[in-house]
Amino acid sequence: MSTMTPRQRVLAALRREEPDRVPRELSWGSFTPALMEIFRERTGAEDPAEYWNFEVRPVNFRYPDPAPQIFELLGPLPAGTTVDAWGIAHVPGTYYHFTRIVHPLHAAATPREVMDYPLPDVRPPACWEHLVPEVAALHARGLAAAGELAVTIFEVSWQIRGMANLFDDLVNRPEMGEILLDRMTEIRCFQAEKYAQADVDVLRLGDDVSHQRGMLMSPAMWRRWFKPRLAKVIAAARAVKPEILIFYHSDGDCRAIVPELIEIGVNILNPVQPECMDPAEMKHLYGDRLAFWGTVGTQTTFPFGTPEEMKAVVRERIRTVGRGGGLLLAPTHVLEPEVPWENIVAFFEAIDEFGSYEH
Repeated sequence: MSTMTPRQRVLAALRREEPDRVPRELSWGSFTPALMEIFRERTGAEDPAEYWNFEVRPVNFRYPDPAPQIFELLGPLPAGTTVDAWGIAHVPGTYYHFTRIVHPLHAAATPREVMDYPLPDVRPPACWEHLVPEVAALHARGLAAAGELAVTIFEVSWQIRGMANLFDDLVNRPEMGEILLDRMTEIRCFQAEKYAQADVDVLRLGDDVSHQRGMLMSPAMWRRWFKPRLAKVIAAARAVKPEILIFYHSDGDCRAIVPELIEIGVNILNPVQPECMDPAEMKHLYGDRLAFWGTVGTQTTFPFGTPEEMKAVVRERIRTVGRGGGLLLAPTHVLEPEVPWENIVAFFEAIDEFGSYEH
């Protein structure tokens, strides 16, 4: 088999065809801050994607600053707090990079308050006009481009409203829940269209709707509130670029909704957390309809395995999940500070050693 360009390799793998080699990346492109310092010390480099030649690179919207009235809703905030475009405040924690969230709409009591809340306006060209040249530049380098739209609807909504409040709305105040979710969906449909117009290869959607013992909500609740809205976002992208690949991320065990994700157009499941989902079984059940992105555990193999165990896991994933294509190897999440550097090196060495499909 002739050598493919990185973009060709990604597209073949994610279309469940057999590429020349298994493509790879780090989840969400980088490390947690403590590991990023170790990366710089060990390599002298600044960009893991360039250092390890990831075949796919992200492109992002540029978001406006949060509206001034949001700070009135948030009230006094500790020093060092950041507030994102959605008005969600992130208060510095005491442990590494972790933060505490302050929910700006936590006290809302009426539908009008939800309707009037100033969500970011992403329609001005300054938010998206850079996407076309950025994607073109990646394609000119032979790289695949992924449009970043994860934490698509559910996660941003609960971070604005508060998780308990949002679930309470969906059960007891459905008009309030509907207003927030519909407003989020409208924004995401616009962004999906712009990503497709920019010719991204993959649209990365996702919401953590599951934990490691099952769903965060009943499948019926997900089906009522989130499935049709996610389908609208996917349809908005496909109306512009029918062949765009749709990636869906949820941590935990989301097996209860996988057939319905496929039904609404998802092509790629991420991260396939091996602590609660057997990647080989998922390949057996859904490998004719889904590709898999991730599969190497950040709760098990990365922090606690040896380099030899890491290589054995990578080899097994390629032998099973990668059989015939359909695999992009990555950690199942960003790598935390306790991950030994040697295991990171072993991960990439194993893909180099075992990842070829040439016979």
